[in-house]
Amino acid sequence: MNDIWAGLTSAFWLIATGDADLIEITMRSLQVSLSALFIASFIALPLGTWLAIRRFRFRRTAIAVLNAMMGLPPVVVGLIVYLLLSRAGPFGVFGLLFTPTAMIIAQVVIITPLIASITHQAMRDLWAEYHDLLISLNTTPMRRILTLITDGRRALLTAALAGFGRAIGEVGAIMIVGGNIDHATRVLTTAIALETGKGDFALALGLGFVLIGLALSVNLIIHALSRTERRGRW
Repeated sequence: MNDIWAGLTSAFWLIATGDADLIEITMRSLQVSLSALFIASFIALPLGTWLAIRRFRFRRTAIAVLNAMMGLPPVVVGLIVYLLLSRAGPFGVFGLLFTPTAMIIAQVVIITPLIASITHQAMRDLWAEYHDLLISLNTTPMRRILTLITDGRRALLTAALAGFGRAIGEVGAIMIVGGNIDHATRVLTTAIALETGKGDFALALGLGFVLIGLALSVNLIIHALSRTERRGRW
C-alpha cells in the first residue's frame, strides 16, 4: 500500500513540476503509438471490410488466420522485426533498428490483425443490412467498402481504440527493436520496466499512473468527439 501511495505522489510530482524527461517520454509514446495506429488502421479497416463483403475460395481460412494473428506473442514479433532490420537482414541497409521507426513497425504488425478482426465482425453485420441495396445499385467493390466504413465509423472507432490500447501498453516488442535508449527510443512502458528492474518502484508506479491517465485521456477525448458528432447529426 505504501508503494502505491508513493507511486501516486511521484506521478503527481512529475506532472506538477513539468518534468522534462517525463514530457519527452510521454510525447514519444504518443508519437510511436499514434503513428502505428494510423498506419495499421489504413491497412486493417479496408481489409476487415473487404473480408466481410467479398466471397472467395479460402475466405474462411483467411479469417481464421487473421483471428489467430490477434494472439501473436509481442516478443516474437519483436524478434522477427529485429532480424529483418538488423545488418544481416534484408532491410538492414536502411539503418532502422533501435529507432522509433522500428518500434512503429513492430506495433503495426501487432495491432493490425486486432483492428482488422474487430472491423470484420462489425462490418459483417452491417453488410447484412446494406447488401441488397448496394447490390441493386450495382456499386463497385471499392464503393461498397467506403460506404460501410463511412456508415460504420463508430464501430470502427472502437476497433481503433482497441488497437491504440494495445499499442500504448506494448513493451516486449519495442524493447527488442527500440533498445530503450535514453532520449532516443525510451517510452513509458520501457521506462517502467527499467525503473522496476532498478528497484525504484515508486517512480515505476508513477510512470504507470501517467500511462494509465494518458490512455484514458485519449479514449475520453475520442469518445467526446463521437458524442459531439452524434448530437450534430440529430
